[in-house]
This record gives sequence, structure tokens and C-alpha cells, in this order.
Amino acid sequence: MASRCGSALIMLLTLSNVIDFSFSAIASTGNFDTDFLVTWSPSHVNTSVDRHSRTLKLDLQSGSAFSSKDMFLFGQIDMQIKLISGYSAGTVVAYYLSSNQPNRDEIDFEFLGKVLGQPYIVQTNIYVDGYDNREERICLWFDPTVEFHTYSILWNIHQIVFMVDWVPIRVYRNHGDKGVAFPMRQPMSLQLSLWNGESWATRGGLDKIDWSKGPFVAIFRNYEINACVWKGNPVFCGSDGNDNWWNKPNFSGLTFSQRRLLRWVRKYYLIYDYCNDPQRFQGRLPRECSLSNFF
Repeated sequence: MASRCGSALIMLLTLSNVIDFSFSAIASTGNFDTDFLVTWSPSHVNTSVDRHSRTLKLDLQSGSAFSSKDMFLFGQIDMQIKLISGYSAGTVVAYYLSSNQPNRDEIDFEFLGKVLGQPYIVQTNIYVDGYDNREERICLWFDPTVEFHTYSILWNIHQIVFMVDWVPIRVYRNHGDKGVAFPMRQPMSLQLSLWNGESWATRGGLDKIDWSKGPFVAIFRNYEINACVWKGNPVFCGSDGNDNWWNKPNFSGLTFSQRRLLRWVRKYYLIYDYCNDPQRFQGRLPRECSLSNFF
């Protein structure tokens, strides 16, 4: 893993200077108490006095979670996160969109705890109508426990893009016209949680949580929710009007610079891709694995 996740930062620094991003129509206040509800263990959720940052805690008694009050159908979500420092094996920090239905749609970032000396691993996954099995894993090219970094989900009618500090790490394209499932109809809330995943999270469950190193704390701040707030009208949320800038044609694919960055990430930091695991699917890979992520 160490060689696969080696340093290649010169290219990153060069390309990141030429990426252009647009922002507008913020559907959030920056106040965690205004925009979110605590959904698990209020005693383990702490919000700053100015309400602009929030922590989640995991200990022997409980994990913790909070969720947006609104639900959304398409948009872009950005959140600055500082992950658990030190030994964090077995812990999972989850940052995701979910429809909370039995046949749910879901778009996941999961940060898998680590032993000392190893890189943090990020797992992404996508559920459509209750089916997932679309996991990818990368190791981060920096220490995400020292400073805050921005983790983003762009979800529009064309594609889903996972980004780390504006660097695309994964694209899942809408190939619905070719029979590939894509989350189009279920509005989703933004959810964040910290929980015990020691049965699988670190080296397939070999490294367990060391409770003597706890409590384990993750910090969140400076979020932006640019999204279509669900009011029961899928036609409005699926349009590419000015209010829904994320659906416009210039967000229908990656720019040239973004494609180069994505290839860089996948060359040096990708450690698992379900599309490269035919044994898992008895030799019949999902349809999207044979299709382009760019068109």
C-alpha cells in the first residue's frame, strides 16, 4: 500500500492552480443548529459557541450523528473535516447523502480509521434503489488529521463527482440510457456520523478499536449546501435553470484539468475498484464498468 500511495504532489499543485469552480445559490446558513438535527447521542455531539463548527465523539458508550433538516434532489455539498488523530483503527467517519428509504439511494464518503504509520483510507459507495456493491477506495496523499480539508459531492442529472480539496477522486456517470442505475428520483438528506466499524473497517477487521486511545473525535466546519431543496417537484430540481447551476451543461462532465487530476489520483492512490474485481461478480462486471466516466 505504501508504494501505491506514494507522493506525486508536483502534478497536483500544478493542476490545481488552473481549475475553475463556480458557486452560487447557497441553500445553507453556516449555522449547524439551524441547518441540522442531532439524530444520535446528543451528549456526544458538541457545537461551538458561534455554531459554525461541530464535533462528533465515539467512546465505549456510544457513537454519534447529525442530519440536515432539509432533503435535496441534486446539488453540490462541501464540508471541511478534520479526521480523528492518532490511532483510530476500527472507527468510521461517514459523510453522505441518503434518502432513508427501504430501497434507498445513497452517496457515501466513509473515512476508515487507521493504525499509526499508515495512510487514511477513503471509501466511496453509491446505492441506487437499495443496491450498492459499488465501492472504491483510495488512500489520501496528506494527513487529514492535522488540518481541515474540504470533501465535496457534486450530484447532478449528468454525474456524481467525489472531490477532495476540489480534486476529483471518483466519477459515476449517468448512463441511464444504457441500462445503468443512477439516483434520479429520491431526495436525500445530508448525514454525518462517527461509529464503531471494527468488524470490517481497518484491514478487513483485523485491527480493532483500542478504547484506551479514546474518546475518538472528528471535527466539521465551513459547510456549504448548494442544492435543490425538495418541495415535492422533481421537474424543478431536474431543470438546468439559473437556480440549479449544478445541472447546467458546463457541469455535465469534467474539465480537461479535472480529468488529469482524476487520472493522477487513480494511478497513484486507488487501492480498490469494484470494476477491477470480476471474481466478486462471478466474472460478470456491472454494466457501468465497461462505459466511460467522461461521456
